[in-house]
Amino acid sequence: MVPRTRHGSGGTRASESPVPVAEARRAPGSRPTLGPVPSPDPSDRSAPSTRFPVGGSITLDDLAGDVHPHLARLRDTEPVSWLPALGGWLVTARAAALEVLRDPSTYTVDDPRFSTARVVGPSMLSTDGDEHARHRGPFAPPFQQAAVRDGFGEWTTAEARRLVALVTDDEPPGSREGRPAGGTHKHPADLRADLRAELAGPLAVAVIARALGLLDADPDRVLGWYRAIVIGVEGVNAGLDVGDETRRAVADLRAEVDRTVREAAGSMLTAVADDGSLTADEVFSNTAVLMFGAIETSEGMTSNALAHLLADPDQTDAVRSDRSLVAGAVEESLRMEPAATLVDRYTTVDVVLGDALIPAGDLVTVSLAGANRDPEVFLEPDRYDVRRDNARLQLAFVKGPHVCLGLHLARLQTIAAVDAVLDLLPDVNLDHASPDGGFESVRGLVFRKPARVPVRWTASGNV
Repeated sequence: MVPRTRHGSGGTRASESPVPVAEARRAPGSRPTLGPVPSPDPSDRSAPSTRFPVGGSITLDDLAGDVHPHLARLRDTEPVSWLPALGGWLVTARAAALEVLRDPSTYTVDDPRFSTARVVGPSMLSTDGDEHARHRGPFAPPFQQAAVRDGFGEWTTAEARRLVALVTDDEPPGSREGRPAGGTHKHPADLRADLRAELAGPLAVAVIARALGLLDADPDRVLGWYRAIVIGVEGVNAGLDVGDETRRAVADLRAEVDRTVREAAGSMLTAVADDGSLTADEVFSNTAVLMFGAIETSEGMTSNALAHLLADPDQTDAVRSDRSLVAGAVEESLRMEPAATLVDRYTTVDVVLGDALIPAGDLVTVSLAGANRDPEVFLEPDRYDVRRDNARLQLAFVKGPHVCLGLHLARLQTIAAVDAVLDLLPDVNLDHASPDGGFESVRGLVFRKPARVPVRWTASGNV
């Protein structure tokens, strides 16, 4: 996944009057169908607030806060709904979500409202069809499952354990130089830590920097680039010009990418450049979206996985006693709370989806969080269950041509982080009485993760 961006509700739209399909074809109490439907009446252009009252009542605060009750209400009554707060359509049912994600000819990312391209240039994030394949293809081989396992398995395990050791004051030899940005060195009597700041974030930075082969992988510098470019993208979304800070960050990162291509023989970036199918500008733009997508969503994925597991003592005990459940715990967390929860597409033609006729040019946003709790697929969808046998049906990594390129690497590092925490902090629990503030629920409109993952442990095993 990569940082996806919103054009907001004030963008130019092909139509301001969504046209729903007549509901007579739906049996009482049934889920709207996705198959062939009678042609909608083109004269029926009722006000969206009338035809989609639930969607009309949803606010941005609702979507950024405790979103799941609102998504459940939409999924049950208006699984494809018009949301004025988003300036577009929101899809919350899994079947409809798959239809959108798997059909780039109808639901495209290739639209000028995708503001990331305006900051770093066109990339695999903002193209479809042959162009998308050209941008993505050279980067794909190193992210295949076998390549990730062989190239990153042992190193990622060691790095996760090193980062956890830093907060226990039980550091492996030579590890003091690599303290995580924002982290603190713990005294044995101070058995508290924030696992987002001291493990999830630094691990995400270290893994993607190693994957790309950057010559300068200093965490503070990489995070500085990331934050400045994200600010620029958000500004473009708000109608602002790209600011000087963002321009400097783009230029600095571009210089580092170019230097890596020139000097780091054997690196992924050198191999991509030598492939010859991408220009130097395109090597940079794809590197940028890969890097910042990996930092944002991998940090969130690991933070959410630790928070979900440690919040449930019964599930934590089950995983502690049977480490084969770690992968299931991570997958179930992805289902419960995708780190990137909204995915934007734009319609290329008038199209019927569910009970709505969506005009060409409209924004269609897929709620991965909504689809991942669809009760037609997941029994007791609001319950976290590390033994759930169909958790891999979750859509956190998307489906279709834009499926997350780094999904195997993301899973690997989160599993490594959970294993390291359980190994080195065997009695760890969420700290609800941390002096810096206890655990707070996940929030975020697009990217959802806890502000902190405060934990506490004791050497004796009693918290």
